[in-house]
Amino acid sequence: MSDVTRARHGRPVHHWRRDIVELAALFTAVAVADAVANLIGHGPDGPALLLISAMALVATAGFHTWWARHHGHAPPTGDTDGRPPAAGREAGPSEESAATPEAVSGETVLWRMRTTVKDAPGSLAALCTALAQRQVDILSLQTHPLAEGTVDEFLLRAPAELAASEVTRAVSQAGGTGTWIERADAHDLVDAPTRVLGLATRTALDAAELPLALRQLLGRCTIRSLPAKSPGSGRAEESAPVEGVLEGTVMRLRAPEGGVITVERPYLPFTPTEFARARALVELDARLGPRIPRSQDMLTLPQGNAITVRRADVSDVEAAKAMHERCSSRTLSMRYHGPVGDADRYLNHLLSPRFGRTLAVQTASGRIVGLGHLLWDGDETEIALLVEDEWQRRGVGSELLGRLVTMAVEASCESVYAVTQASNTGMVAAMRGLGLPLDYQIEEGTLVITARLDATPVPSRLPYDEGQRGERVVRD
Repeated sequence: MSDVTRARHGRPVHHWRRDIVELAALFTAVAVADAVANLIGHGPDGPALLLISAMALVATAGFHTWWARHHGHAPPTGDTDGRPPAAGREAGPSEESAATPEAVSGETVLWRMRTTVKDAPGSLAALCTALAQRQVDILSLQTHPLAEGTVDEFLLRAPAELAASEVTRAVSQAGGTGTWIERADAHDLVDAPTRVLGLATRTALDAAELPLALRQLLGRCTIRSLPAKSPGSGRAEESAPVEGVLEGTVMRLRAPEGGVITVERPYLPFTPTEFARARALVELDARLGPRIPRSQDMLTLPQGNAITVRRADVSDVEAAKAMHERCSSRTLSMRYHGPVGDADRYLNHLLSPRFGRTLAVQTASGRIVGLGHLLWDGDETEIALLVEDEWQRRGVGSELLGRLVTMAVEASCESVYAVTQASNTGMVAAMRGLGLPLDYQIEEGTLVITARLDATPVPSRLPYDEGQRGERVVRD
């Protein structure tokens, strides 16, 4: 028997209480043995008692052997995927982690996954255990409580050879329902509070960021802004209450100017938590009112003319109408694809930051001679240009187009499209000058050119994000 079992502050500590207990137990055993010896030696049933005692000891030893074989703590020897059950593992490094490092350090991919689990103790633990058995690491977890059950949103790092179907099958077997999964990227590694604060900052700086912020907040979805009155229709669109409406995969929010912002996704219902976050962003936008970055960029055309490129909004409607009056009927018809007299009625819509971003080109005298629009069209993005006749063929259109494409890239748009007439050689040449893969579709004289932005990154040429001024020469 050892009288030293541990050390405290580098000095041995003696368990004198344990020594006393063991000594008392020894004395008690001796007394019991003496009493049994006297009973056997002097009693008439001594041999019978010895035989019964021997049989009891043999039965006890046999039972202990059977129990050890069926309920022992040895690792299972069957096909258990090489992992001992969680209840039977001790804390600390395991033999498995030391023996198979390649299973953890191999190539991995990121997944975003959502599933609904029962709101009961152990439901989430069963899900995490199922993922761990397939070497899937949980990087982050958000919970969305519902009336029945809980929607859990995971960011996962999984082995590259593990298919998405295998992940969802494991989750289903662990009790998850309504599981949805898609590939994620490094941007999803930002935690939810940081991402929401960043989106709120972008929305506060620029009203045109609201649709983009909602899309990044809610994932893949289609966002449409419906004005209080459709241009030229004279009728009011369907309105939404101040608190908004949540209907499964569709949410409708009251826009600050009185219209409706509709957010829709077909694959997954919105949760009350997501609805509350989206409504908070819209309320922030409403309180801040109309706003756009006011910085500008000064350029010099090859002919020596000085121009300024800046953001435009509804305060520039009158100047834009004046530019319409100076444009020829042919220029207006190629831009608006309809009666020339209807051109002015689109300006309030086109210049509103709610529906996209607009760049204006103005001369040294302050006259607007060109407009470029980047319009959020649901989950697609449209580009449109209008340059006054006198200022065409000077590089103004190419300059606007390049800047609009840069904006689309920075907004994480996958592609942009332009609708024009097949005879509009200037627009076609400007799109080809981007150096991006283009797709062409022609229907009854209307040409739709789509540029894919994921193939070639476009370098940023926008100095206004930090309020700087720049001057350079525009090349033809």
